[in-house]
Amino acid sequence: MTRLVVGLTGATGAAYALRLLRRARELGVQTHLVATPAGILNAHHELGLDRSTLEAEADHAYAPGDIGACIASGSFGTRAMVVAPCSMRSLAAIAHGLGDNLLTRAADVTLKERRRLILMVRETPLNLAHLRNMVAVTEMGGICFPPLPAFYHHPKSIEEIVNETVERVLELSGIAQAQPKAWTGL
Repeated sequence: MTRLVVGLTGATGAAYALRLLRRARELGVQTHLVATPAGILNAHHELGLDRSTLEAEADHAYAPGDIGACIASGSFGTRAMVVAPCSMRSLAAIAHGLGDNLLTRAADVTLKERRRLILMVRETPLNLAHLRNMVAVTEMGGICFPPLPAFYHHPKSIEEIVNETVERVLELSGIAQAQPKAWTGL
């Protein structure tokens, strides 16, 4: 069975995590969600979802303090981990190997096991610390994926932008075949 770890932090963009969980279910992928308190707060603010409703979208959900969860161990095989969205706090912790909660520990495990880690980093403007942390994660084998929309296919809604972005992430994770509308030239 293909497994995907999904992290949700307090950065704006909770819709990406929700769509990622739903699309993974459509693809038959088992999902393991860990959401920070700020991530839950933001999901409530942006989407009107409470913790239990959000966690019901995943096959398995864990509290950030559950450091003994299966996803904290490299012996638990997963295809990839996506942090959607990824706050600068979580990026910094991951970049410096601080497994101080289950989300950052699972990311650390993903990197040490040479699995795909995709961080949908959300912040603008970026300061030098943000940029250096993205470089550090990239040098460790992670992928920093700011969820910047593509406009060449003329999206008609926010939902279409979110869907297209999630499809690209699933392609990068090795879970889905290329679904996004590919650039074909002018």
